[in-house]
Amino acid sequence: MNTSNPDYLTPVPDISASQFGHANDDAPLNDPVFVPDDVDKASRRSGKARNKAVVFFNFLMSSTVLTIVLIGVAIYLGKQSFDAPGPLKDDTTVAISKGSGLDTITSMLVRKNVIGQPLLFKMGVRAYKVQRNLKAGEYAFSPAMSMREVMETLTKGKAILHAFTAPEGLTSIQIFRRLANNATLTGEMPAVPAEGTLLPETYSFQRGDTREKIVKQMMDGQKKVLDEIWKSRDPNLPISTPSELVTLASIVEKETGVGSERPLVASIFINRLNKGMRLQSDPTIIYGIFGGAGKPKDRPIYRSDIRKPTPYNTYTIPALPPGPIANPGRAAMEAVARPAKSDFLFFVADGTGGHVFAKTLKEHENNVVKWRKIEKQRAAKAAKAAKDEAAAPKE
Repeated sequence: MNTSNPDYLTPVPDISASQFGHANDDAPLNDPVFVPDDVDKASRRSGKARNKAVVFFNFLMSSTVLTIVLIGVAIYLGKQSFDAPGPLKDDTTVAISKGSGLDTITSMLVRKNVIGQPLLFKMGVRAYKVQRNLKAGEYAFSPAMSMREVMETLTKGKAILHAFTAPEGLTSIQIFRRLANNATLTGEMPAVPAEGTLLPETYSFQRGDTREKIVKQMMDGQKKVLDEIWKSRDPNLPISTPSELVTLASIVEKETGVGSERPLVASIFINRLNKGMRLQSDPTIIYGIFGGAGKPKDRPIYRSDIRKPTPYNTYTIPALPPGPIANPGRAAMEAVARPAKSDFLFFVADGTGGHVFAKTLKEHENNVVKWRKIEKQRAAKAAKAAKDEAAAPKE
């Protein structure tokens, strides 16, 4: 202890509790606490601001929830209506042309009573994002089809299919006449292709398809089939090109309409070619005179026609004609590519739609006599029938 410091002996002042506001720590504090006015006002303003934010947030949340609920209900009800049976009572067809938009298609469906709620149909199509997938064509709609079924029919292209048939043995000109007369097809006629380049068959198409499209299908089909048949041909045939195969097949096609006879008829022409004989096919006479337009129905074949020289008359030329005389079908081309094995050199009609075959000229001449007798009897019956019809009383 440093006793020399004079402050050391200075007494410490007595600080009473009253100097801190109350004398007893356990006594209640009765005097109010002082709070500045500016602090109190700021606190009230903050509380009000917080109250408004809470109210707005609650309103926003409530509105959002209500909107979601309403949208969900609308979607549910819309889906129910979209899948519900439609108003159509009877089967009907609707032709939708190329380039038609959703509005145009919807109007056509409403006019035909296929759908009854155009706005909902358009909304549904857009909701499924298929408005650009609606396909042109002619469609068949059944009674009570829902809008969903109508939409799926249009997007999947389930259009009505029509058929165009090109029979075997017609010339290209004759096939084109049929194409031109088909009112379901559209577009101008292309140039007539070369004889033998069209594949006779039945082709499916939709309303509005073009004639040019069908022609392309026939030409592509012929090329494909000919390539396949040429690869599988008998290697010993006396023909050297696919074109010659089509030429001989066109003659076989015109000579017989009996499918089972084609390989046998083909064998006769193959045998003749191997022996250097003329083919002597009557259809080549007709094509040489009248070409692809065909012989008029009222024009008979005269004996002088047989001797009339043309590039196609196989009674006067010692080989195949320069090209096909018609458009042969697959079966005729296959018959030429793989003919039957036979020794026949002649054939003539037998009066039943088929033919009778012969190995020798004498046999053939006898068969011809029989055929002429059948023809004579037929002519007599036809004349009698015409006479009886003319003599019958008119009603």
